[in-house]
Amino acid sequence: MYEHFFQCPYCWEEISVLLDPSVSQQTYIEDCENCCNPMEFEVSFQNNELISFEVHNIEQ
Repeated sequence: MYEHFFQCPYCWEEISVLLDPSVSQQTYIEDCENCCNPMEFEVSFQNNELISFEVHNIEQ
């Protein structure tokens, strides 16, 4: 597992997420551990190294 730190697009708190480098392309939704708002993650790995990480708020 790979721990990555980023800022929540809602509350701007720095939080971390655990990523699985065995899956090269990932898109999923997870709630912020601080403010509980849903975020969409788009993650890419190549040779077990993180090459792209994006997180977006989900307008509700």
